[in-house]
Amino acid sequence: MNHNTRYWMAGFAGVALLGVGLAAGYGLAVLRSTPTMTPTTADATAERQALYWYDPMVPDQHFDSPGKSPFMDMELVPKYADEMAAGGVRIDAGLQQNVGIRVALVERGRLSTTLRVPGTLTWNLRRESVVSARAEGVVTSVMVKAPYTAVRQGQPLALLLAPSWSSALAESAALQQADSPAARELQAAARRRLHALGVPDQAAANDGAVTLAAPADGVVTEVLAREGETVMPGAPLFRLNSTATLWLEASIPQADVAALRPGTPVQARVDGLPGETFTGTVEVLLPQVDPASRTQRARIVLQNPRGLLAPGMFAEVNLDAGQAPAVPLIPTEALIATGDDSRVIVQDTDGNFRPIRVRIGRSSDGRTEILDGLVGGEQVVVSGQFLIDSEASLSGALGRMDTDPAATKAQP
Repeated sequence: MNHNTRYWMAGFAGVALLGVGLAAGYGLAVLRSTPTMTPTTADATAERQALYWYDPMVPDQHFDSPGKSPFMDMELVPKYADEMAAGGVRIDAGLQQNVGIRVALVERGRLSTTLRVPGTLTWNLRRESVVSARAEGVVTSVMVKAPYTAVRQGQPLALLLAPSWSSALAESAALQQADSPAARELQAAARRRLHALGVPDQAAANDGAVTLAAPADGVVTEVLAREGETVMPGAPLFRLNSTATLWLEASIPQADVAALRPGTPVQARVDGLPGETFTGTVEVLLPQVDPASRTQRARIVLQNPRGLLAPGMFAEVNLDAGQAPAVPLIPTEALIATGDDSRVIVQDTDGNFRPIRVRIGRSSDGRTEILDGLVGGEQVVVSGQFLIDSEASLSGALGRMDTDPAATKAQP
């Protein structure tokens, strides 16, 4: 074999080996590119069952199959069953710490039942009296001429000369001197006539004028009598108001009206009288609501034994509404209020979070009454609840809250 023959044989062998190497490499590449389904992978894929598909921009809308979103130019995202907690929402502990999720214990108790509202003092019209002319006559003298003069019971106010009274008084005075049985009967008849004519008991008949006196202690708030004028029967001459008690009219918010009733104790303070406290009771809730402020007026009878209070004063009213029954109390910041309802996020003992619809009552000092939905002892989220509420909406937990009675009220 010459030199050229050996050269060609070596070249052919090299080409053959190169072909074998290429074939082996291609086979290995094909083998590696072919997907292999191991039993473990198959089980994991079977377990991750997609419940529905959704558009992350519109999470409330669910779809039964994958595809393009009708809202955005993007693929729908699957929601797997193992991503949802039973009956609520599961959030990773690390994420809870990162977003600052905090919970608080729901305690049973009572909010402060003391209401603080403004009020205005007025005269107690039940203690008002009017001195009027009971017969036609002439005012001969006026003893009290200035309004807001303090008077005592029985103090003379004016003298009234009435002809009908004068004759009746003269007849009664003449019969006082007789002592026979017939005269005594006439005396009784004369007294009845004086009473029918409205002659005051303390009237004097020396000159025929009758003294009009104050019927009780108080203040003469209106003087209508003028000396020398002729008055007709029933004409008012003086108006008196008592200072022993005053009316305090307070504006009560509608939410607090139900806690008040006649007899509810009251304490009032006036800026002009520092250190002084005046007591009283609610007399009646007036059947009138102010449409602008949505408040209802309460009429309070306030004691004024030393006469320090005066109508027109403004007062700060403290009303003790009594002991209300204990109810679950939550921090007000835990509430998620919408236009339709209110709800809270409760953390179960297994760490899951779920929304619960609640019916709220009054709020005071950062706490709110829960009238329905919680019983006490639950853990409610007070920080980060809006994130959980959004996830609950995404997972359909809010929809189950509407249909599942067990999800709408915590169990004790």
